Amino acid sequence: MTGGLSEKRVMNYTSRYFSIPIEQVRFQALTPDASTRKYYRVFSGADSGETFIISLYPSPFNAHDNSFVDVSRLFERAGLPVPKIVDVADTDGIILQEDLGDISLTQWLCDANGRGDAKGAEGMLRQAIELIARIQATTDLACEMDSVSCHLAFDEDKLSWELNYFFDHFFGSLRQKNFETEESDAIKLDLRAIAAELAARPRALTHRDYHGMNLMIDQQGNLRIIDHQDARMGPVTYDLVPLLVERRLQPVCEAWVEDHQNYFLSARAKHGLPEIPPEELQYEFHLMTVQRQLKALGTFSYQTAVVGRGEFYEKYIAPSVATVLRAMGKPGMKEYPALRKALETA
Repeated sequence: MTGGLSEKRVMNYTSRYFSIPIEQVRFQALTPDASTRKYYRVFSGADSGETFIISLYPSPFNAHDNSFVDVSRLFERAGLPVPKIVDVADTDGIILQEDLGDISLTQWLCDANGRGDAKGAEGMLRQAIELIARIQATTDLACEMDSVSCHLAFDEDKLSWELNYFFDHFFGSLRQKNFETEESDAIKLDLRAIAAELAARPRALTHRDYHGMNLMIDQQGNLRIIDHQDARMGPVTYDLVPLLVERRLQPVCEAWVEDHQNYFLSARAKHGLPEIPPEELQYEFHLMTVQRQLKALGTFSYQTAVVGRGEFYEKYIAPSVATVLRAMGKPGMKEYPALRKALETA
């Protein structure tokens, strides 16, 4: 889809929905994420300052089968802070939603640390951790509402697909590695072992892409959840890992991570979730770090080497590799010798 056709669809819809002449339509293309959707900020009138966000899909969809609509309905019912859906124009491939502004949690924390507001930064991060517990507490409701999120899971096939994506794009597209068949098979055997162990872990509802760029600070200073359409069942540490360790310019302090793991355990208890021994949580967190960071490396590598968006993603690759290797070396972790060797020499 060309930019011109996308913008024409946005203009035609905005003109029709807000009843303004098409020549008076004002919109702003927003920086896209790694998805196939495009995002636009539109103004509700020629002279109005009120704005909304258009999520533009590549093609029309059925509103009854749309996962963003489904999970938004679930999260709203649970009292989770997601943007309000204003209109669904499925035949246009458009969802019109509340505009939460431009300040992500990542940017807010950076600004807070820059002005020396460590207490404010910690408070906002703890809010984000508590939201994970609140999402997990929504598990039963997801099943009661027959949400699509209750029927999807990080099973062995899904986790393996993500790890194969990492293999193809980190070692292939980015590093251009040509492994011997025996070496390639050994690496993939290690990856399947990681997927199998995580797939067997107890599951709760997860956001699925819970990092600081998918949490926004609205104009009232409240934390809001976005990009939640891929919610599904998975290990209880799945969302905690990207929030604490992903998209960092260097591996994070381990004592800092442990402090926030403990806060996560207290948040789970607050919301009536089953108790998890701290050592059990830490073990799963390390294993989940390996899988989730490898999955992220696949995305960073694809966006850098294939799409050509290295200015956004390449800086995270080396720290992610270091984070994976550190997690793999933790006491009690199983050996993944072929994978470790390949990462160390990539």
